[in-house]
Amino acid sequence: MDKKELMIEQEIDRRKFLRGLGLGIGGAALGIYGANGETIKPIEGPAMGVVVHSYWARWNSKTASDNYPSFTNALQLLRHCKEIGAGGIQVTLNDWTDDFTKKMRDEREKLGLYMEGSIGLPKNEADLARFEAQLVYAKEAGAKILRTVCLSGRRYENFHSQAEFQHFKSIAIQSLRLAEPIVRKHKIKLAVENHKDFRAEEMVELIKLIQSEWVGVTLDFGNNISLLENPMEVIKTLAPYSFSTHVKDMGVQEYEKGFLLSEVPLGQGIVDLPAAVALCKKLNPSITFNLEMITRDPLKIPCLDAAYYETMGDISSSALAKTLGMVRERKFEGKLPSTSQLTGEQALAFEEKNIVDCLQYSKSKLGLG
Repeated sequence: MDKKELMIEQEIDRRKFLRGLGLGIGGAALGIYGANGETIKPIEGPAMGVVVHSYWARWNSKTASDNYPSFTNALQLLRHCKEIGAGGIQVTLNDWTDDFTKKMRDEREKLGLYMEGSIGLPKNEADLARFEAQLVYAKEAGAKILRTVCLSGRRYENFHSQAEFQHFKSIAIQSLRLAEPIVRKHKIKLAVENHKDFRAEEMVELIKLIQSEWVGVTLDFGNNISLLENPMEVIKTLAPYSFSTHVKDMGVQEYEKGFLLSEVPLGQGIVDLPAAVALCKKLNPSITFNLEMITRDPLKIPCLDAAYYETMGDISSSALAKTLGMVRERKFEGKLPSTSQLTGEQALAFEEKNIVDCLQYSKSKLGLG
């Protein structure tokens, strides 16, 4: 089966799947609708968790602060997230020990929070021992899901030819094939984030290639805007394969080479959050919702620069037109969040306010917590 035939088959499968759930293919921008046209409201569930990267400034911060002391380990993050009303955390697993894992398990159980791990894929067979050891620590602490990424950077910045991107893709496939028997052995789910690397249909192709009930997706609500995809179309495409989420809202504005993209407090951006949460919950009632509100300077998406397209293959010109149309129509009013002009203390305070505001929105508007 060639690439075109594969994409057609995937589209047919996806449309059949969504029709079976009574969900319209084109109605996501206005909400999610049932078979009789009724609006599907978000289903209530546990409080939203917090991704460690939400604490972009505070995690291992070098700023001495009495109000916002640095988080240097997962225990500190866990306790703080309990204090601000989160339901759990998603956190990196570097440098854990048997003793620290026991403390995490005991504290997590005492606080009544969930925990997900964030783990690097095995680079090769020699790296499998590291991967399995971290997985075991996470499972012993109570994790049922491990989030991972294939690329730590961004497709349009890391690669400068289609050949480079295809080489990366082959390595990613090999890493997932190395990881799959281990997650299957330990019965823990591996959730690959759409991390500004694969477009939505490419991610579906990757997951189907692995063919494992233990390998799915961490669905990031906003990342693929950087790859000229509509966020709700991405969510509809990836939700059927998702174990976990990175919930975020995105603000956009034009700049001379394309557009600026920035995480903004929930409810202030272009993502239809109630529809996204309702769809994810309907397709997977056990899915976890994790806040990733990264407070930083806006990212520049240089989609008017020819170099941006070096790895994009046969992406259509309509994708650019639709994205820029969305940016112009739904541009963020005022200044996008930024931190470069702030002192260390100010950046920490701004970050904390954004996270707390997002959790409050999640409880009041999304029915989570």
